[in-house]
Amino acid sequence: MKIVVLAGGISTERDVSLVSGMGIYRALKSKNHQVMLLDVFLGYDGEDWRDVFEKDVDWAGSIDAIKEQNPDIEEVKALRPDWKKNFFGPHVIEICQNADIVFMALHGENGENGKIQACFDLNGIRYTGTDYVSSAICMNKAIAKDLFVSAGVPTPAGIRLKKGGDTVHQVPYPCVVKACCGGSSVGVYMVHNDDEYTQALEEAFQYDDEVVVEQYIKGREFSVGVVDGKAYPVIEIAPLQGFYDYKNKYQAGSTIETCPAQLSEEKTKAMQEAAELAFKVLRLKHYARMDFMMDEEENFYCLEANTLPGMTPMSLLPQEAKVLGMDYADLCQLLIDLSMRD
Repeated sequence: MKIVVLAGGISTERDVSLVSGMGIYRALKSKNHQVMLLDVFLGYDGEDWRDVFEKDVDWAGSIDAIKEQNPDIEEVKALRPDWKKNFFGPHVIEICQNADIVFMALHGENGENGKIQACFDLNGIRYTGTDYVSSAICMNKAIAKDLFVSAGVPTPAGIRLKKGGDTVHQVPYPCVVKACCGGSSVGVYMVHNDDEYTQALEEAFQYDDEVVVEQYIKGREFSVGVVDGKAYPVIEIAPLQGFYDYKNKYQAGSTIETCPAQLSEEKTKAMQEAAELAFKVLRLKHYARMDFMMDEEENFYCLEANTLPGMTPMSLLPQEAKVLGMDYADLCQLLIDLSMRD
């Protein structure tokens, strides 16, 4: 099978996407597929782009070199001064059209907001993960929260604020301020007083024109992968410092992750059912990951859905699959198979 692993981009999660992409690329190569690892933004400018699947090239090595040379997003943008007229790098669309399927290893705004999925639909390109509508819904934390409330998915109480609008504090301290369309906990701030609240809003509005302010849930953190509508084992995340922010997600040794989580059978089942309900109400397809908090009274709350969960060696979904006896390469193959089915 000819597969493009699409990674990179210019979101705040570019570096994580490249790590996910390299892992997926090597896993699918081990399954004897013809695989190309492609940066969605930088593309491939070789004249032989039609023959890339037949080439004996370590695409992961070439992407790794790009990652090391251009770690800064602004430096990456500078490589393509005309990028605002066409987000896709050279021959990205054509190469993806020549593939049987594109494995979406993108994270953050460019990849999870549904725009690329919509473009692929118009160009007849098959891809892994959910469609453009559910991607856009989940990327907007305010809309996702509204749907959770309407469907009875437990979620923290909260409000949405517009940039330039009324930002009077309404949620009791401590509370959490989130950029509405951020990812990997980028643009998320825990605040305890008016000064921190003002600063958090100022910083969050740099990421988005809308923010969510919600009740802070003090307690334990969990995540539940949902694949083909069925919940995987619950994993508990215990950051050694602070909360499960960008650093704790991706820096080795920053968290203790326990899977399956040490919960009662009843509580485990209830959280898995809530994850499956969230998956359904957000009209997700194929796979996603739901994040939860549990307070000191063991009430749990769904925070958000991740439509393209991380697939780095440290990521949560591969750990959950491992508990089910599925190794990393088999998980990648399963996600391909599910996406080819529809």
